[in-house]
Amino acid sequence: MSGWKLTVRHGSEVSREQFSELGQAVAAAERIAAEITAEGDLRDVSMVRDFTPHDQVHARLEISREQLLRAPTAGVDLRGDGTLVPFEGAVRRRELEPASGQSAWDAVRAALDGQ
Repeated sequence: MSGWKLTVRHGSEVSREQFSELGQAVAAAERIAAEITAEGDLRDVSMVRDFTPHDQVHARLEISREQLLRAPTAGVDLRGDGTLVPFEGAVRRRELEPASGQSAWDAVRAALDGQ
């Protein structure tokens, strides 16, 4: 089997890193999310409607297996207020519910570990 790819979308910037182990990819994603969180919360935005920081995605950190077709994908949306929302799926994304005592990163690892 091949390794893992971490894609970080933060504002208009997109970066990609490659890892041989899932644990390394998750640890890097956690570290990057902490760095982005340290930048502070986003401000309210008013356009057609009002968007609070919780409504905005500050960054999306996505981990996927390096394979050609139907690569398993999971990650975290870092909201503008600093909350983490774990998800799985690339095209059809669904939110993950961490089990009791689990972090968002534990839920991501569990979603990808069995794949």
